[in-house]
This record gives sequence, C-alpha cells and structure tokens, in this order.
Amino acid sequence: MARVEVSTTIKRPVEDVWAVISNVENNPKWSSFALEAKQTSPGPIGVGTTARVVGKFLGRRMESESVITEFEPNRKYTWESKSGPFPLKGSTALEQIDGGTRVTGTIEAEPGGFFKLAEPLVVSMAKRSVQGDLDNLKDLMEANAL
Repeated sequence: MARVEVSTTIKRPVEDVWAVISNVENNPKWSSFALEAKQTSPGPIGVGTTARVVGKFLGRRMESESVITEFEPNRKYTWESKSGPFPLKGSTALEQIDGGTRVTGTIEAEPGGFFKLAEPLVVSMAKRSVQGDLDNLKDLMEANAL
C-alpha cells in the first residue's frame, strides 16, 4: 500500500477552509489533478455522497467515482474511489491552530500495472503534487480568491 501525507497552514478560520474543501466541485479551482469534479448524488454533502472526478496524473487521464465514507464538519472527511485505475482512499483533516487552520491531506493507494512497477517514483510525484495542491489552496484562500 502506497501512502502520502502532507500538510500546510492556512491563515483562515477552519469554517472558511472547510467550506471550500468539503465541496468536491471546488477541486478544479485549487487541485492540479482535478480537471472536472461533480457531485453525483442529491442532497447535502455527507457520508454516502458520491462524486465523479476526472483528473490527470503522470500525463494519464483518470476518471473515478468516489464515495464519502467519513464526514465530520469542520474536522475531517474521507473518500474512497469506487472505480478508476486502482483503489484509492483519501482524507483531509483540519485543525484550528493559532493564526489559522492546519490542513493535512492523506492519500492511500494500491497501485497495479504500470503504477505498481513505478511505485517509488509514483509516490514521490504524488507527494509533490498533493503538497503543491495544498500550497495552491493556501495561496488562493489567503488572497481571498476562494
């Protein structure tokens, strides 16, 4: 199992950060991976909410359906892919700290095929990509662009 965990601190209240990251349709605004993201189930976001995400990683277009498996407003949400090139699980946790919000993103994957052969490289590139996304989120939120 490949695992990546990164974090950053955003100088905004937890509630502001949560409002952006808990809505999958905001992902293309700050994530370099997400080309498209759409909630596919009706109703408010919570456990059981489904989404379709189209992204690009290592030059390959990837499409997956995912479901939220854990949802604690202003604290944490976890999702799991139900389709795509390999099983994937991700979570985002928020913690109020002096001067802002600590955001920690975790991705776990069970790569197969090409991705399994190149796992060390894929993990390194995924870590850099996810850290870049959190840094982009930080920059946009601190500039009040999100």
